[in-house]
Amino acid sequence: MSTFVQLLVNGLGKGAVYALLALGFVVIYKATEVINFAHGSLALIGGYLVAVTVDTLGFPLAAALGILGAGLAALLMERLLLSRSRFATPDSLALLTIGVDVVIVEDIFRRLGTTVPYLGAPWDAQPIQLGGVTLFSTQLVALVVGLVLITAFFLAFRFTNWGIAMRAQAENREAAALMGIRSSGVTATAWLVAGALAGVAVMFIVTQDFSGTGLSRSTHAIAFAAFPAAIIGGLDSTAGAVVGGVIVGLTQALTEVYVSIPFAKVAVFLVMLVVLVVRPAGLFGTRELTRV
Repeated sequence: MSTFVQLLVNGLGKGAVYALLALGFVVIYKATEVINFAHGSLALIGGYLVAVTVDTLGFPLAAALGILGAGLAALLMERLLLSRSRFATPDSLALLTIGVDVVIVEDIFRRLGTTVPYLGAPWDAQPIQLGGVTLFSTQLVALVVGLVLITAFFLAFRFTNWGIAMRAQAENREAAALMGIRSSGVTATAWLVAGALAGVAVMFIVTQDFSGTGLSRSTHAIAFAAFPAAIIGGLDSTAGAVVGGVIVGLTQALTEVYVSIPFAKVAVFLVMLVVLVVRPAGLFGTRELTRV
């Protein structure tokens, strides 16, 4: 029983990290109808900035720089590339993000060379004993941070002008424009927020407790596992992104122990396939109806 409780808590911590990443996918999709396949590379940018500055600035300032850098990188990606492709279809823009992702990933690992640095997170490799249960502090901190950021996001999404504009644009872009909502501003802010969330998530991914490795290509693969989380919850549902992240985190944590670590990587995609068969739009996604 203690093992199950440990896996449950640690799985929720992982789920919070995946939820932050999945929210990035969903926010961008709601604003632009584009799937950002470069989302994993945004996390790498944040992690790289922390890795090269942490010895000089210390972890708190380096982490702030990494989060800001990931957000600005996403903003530049949207302003310099996607916003200039006004007549491109969402599918074409998705392919564009794949190309951007390849360029960023290869450049970062060219700069890192053979080094695989950790980010120096103060919560890394600090297990906590509660009774007979051993919990990883990384997952506990991730759970708390995730809850705070997700709550703040939903409050902003529900009550701020940006959130109202985002929901209006997602519902009907033309009508929102007629009401005076600037599409470019909403879209730019969505990319900035998504990049910043990726920058937060990488602080937990590049730890011994979460991935067992430093900043490497596996970091990119782990970050991209949030894509199934977004699909499971529904690409146009912010609440679904959170639920999908929790499902992915729990699936990984449970299957790693009760089945095997290699199968845990496959299990996430099996869950996604099952959900898509039952609900093609995801658990909370909006099903499009076409009148014939």
